[in-house]
Amino acid sequence: MEPLENCPRETLAAMRGVLTDIDDTVSSDGTLTAEAYGALQALKRAGLLVVPVTGRPAGWCDHIARFWPVDAVVGENGAFWMWHDRSQKRLRTRFIQSEAERAEGRRRLERVRTEMLQEVPGAGIASDQPYRLADLAVDFCEDVPPLSSAAIRHIVAIFERHGAKAKVSSIHVNGWFGEYDKLTTSRTMMQELFGIDLAAEKARYVFSGDSPNDAPMFGYFPNAVGVANVVDFAELLEHRPRWVTKSRSGAGFVELASALLTARG
Repeated sequence: MEPLENCPRETLAAMRGVLTDIDDTVSSDGTLTAEAYGALQALKRAGLLVVPVTGRPAGWCDHIARFWPVDAVVGENGAFWMWHDRSQKRLRTRFIQSEAERAEGRRRLERVRTEMLQEVPGAGIASDQPYRLADLAVDFCEDVPPLSSAAIRHIVAIFERHGAKAKVSSIHVNGWFGEYDKLTTSRTMMQELFGIDLAAEKARYVFSGDSPNDAPMFGYFPNAVGVANVVDFAELLEHRPRWVTKSRSGAGFVELASALLTARG
C-alpha cells in the first residue's frame, strides 16, 4: 500500500467513476459530514459515475438511491442494486436472487440468529436489521460495546458452520446464503445498468474502502484506494488496496475526491 499522493496524475485523470464503501469510508464515526457529501456531489457534477457499494440494508439504499448524488447503489454486500430511474421517476431494484431464494435464506438465518445470541455474549443484532431483505447483520461495535477479535471470529464461525457466507466490516459481521458478494454484483450491475465491461475497464474505475469485506474489491481494482483506517485491518485483508489516503474515514474520501478532480483539471 502506497500513499495516494504517489499515484501518477495521468492515472487519476483517466478515471471514469468511483465505487465506494460507505461506513467509515464516506462516513466518519457514524455520521455523514457535509464535506464527504459534497465530495460525492462534486464527483457526480464532474461527470464521474458514482456508486456506493455497501453492506447497509435495503431501507437505507432506497434513501441513498433517491436522495444522494449517486448513479446507483449496491446493497447488503451484493444482494441487489437500486437506482432512481429519472426518466420514469421511480426507484428500481434488481435482486440477484429470486424472492423464494431470499425467503429461504431468511428462514435459515433465523436459526443462525438464535445461536449467535446464545453463544456470543455482548453481540447484538444490528439496529438496521428490520430494513434488510437478504442478510443478517450482527453488531460488534456500532450500538454495543466493542467485542474482542476472538468474539468476532466466533460470529464468523457460526455463520460458516451453517453454510452461510460471512463478511466482517468495520461495525458488523454480515452473513447470507448465496453465491454473491460486493464484487460479483458490482460487475453484473456495471454491465446490465451502464453497459460497462468492468473486466476490460477496471483500471479506469476507483474503488475506495476500509475493511475486510472490501478485500475482493481491493484485489480486483488495480487502483483501489483505502482510507487511512484500512491500516487497522491490514493483517486481516486477503487483498490490500494499491493506494492509501493520509486521512481517515470521510476525510480520506474527501482527499480521494480532491485528487481525482484536481487531476482532471
